[in-house]
Amino acid sequence: MTPREAGFLLLTSRLGNPERRVLTTAQLRELARRMGEQETVPADRELTWQDVAALGYGREFSQRVVSLLEENDLLQEYLETGKRAGCVPVTRVSPCYPPVLRRRLGLDSPGCLWMKGDPDILDYPAISLVGSRELREENGEFAALVGRFAGERGLTLVSGNARGADKTAQEACLAAGGRVVSVVADELTRHPLRRNLLWLSEDGFDEPFSKTRALSRNRCIHTLGQMVFVAQATLGKGGTWDGTARNLRFGWSPVLCFRDGSDAARELEQMGAYQIACGELEDFSQLSRGICPDEV
Repeated sequence: MTPREAGFLLLTSRLGNPERRVLTTAQLRELARRMGEQETVPADRELTWQDVAALGYGREFSQRVVSLLEENDLLQEYLETGKRAGCVPVTRVSPCYPPVLRRRLGLDSPGCLWMKGDPDILDYPAISLVGSRELREENGEFAALVGRFAGERGLTLVSGNARGADKTAQEACLAAGGRVVSVVADELTRHPLRRNLLWLSEDGFDEPFSKTRALSRNRCIHTLGQMVFVAQATLGKGGTWDGTARNLRFGWSPVLCFRDGSDAARELEQMGAYQIACGELEDFSQLSRGICPDEV
């Protein structure tokens, strides 16, 4: 691990200590921006709080940054614990960090992702699927069809492992011999290694579930895929709606919403999504070329 990669981890990960006051994504983004505009600290000395203050920060924040960067022993212990659990980090400055996240999210991309499973799965073309936990029967059939078609056509499926649409699509994809990237909002250590499945977590490998983490990981799900399928949404509320609305607002990736006659599907279409029926999934390759020809 390079010093720069270690720096990202030290600034963004709690390293097993829930009281550790790490930087938020917004704070890390602003720090990176300011540092990019200034000369770097000479390699022959350590960063001081005065160096950070010279970027326009107050003393308290500057000392906090330096204090976080000094906890190398804690970092090494955390990395060893993660390694024993099969969990390894990849930071925004690591060579194997998914380039699509950098391209679509820029400095809002996660400073660090933790992985459990085969990281090579990230190298394959992917589509994403999101949807409600409580699925109507026809919507569940749509989620399963998306997963199956992805597996049969050599595309990786990206989802979030939640009950309902996520797990329905993931299991259908794996059953069809496909690959899955599951971006979870709970501890990576809870999830067993499975063939053709890569678990991802935005925060530490031992971070418990929280609503904030569940909402935050949606941007990773929406940006890792060439396109996003919405199996079912609730108008104006819930994680599926929130993540899809943000995608459409920022234009991360094309959105295809199951045509189920719901108010949510109609509103998403008004926001820029395409409506699609189960029968239209049959010619997956033609569909892909029509929606995002530059990415297939």
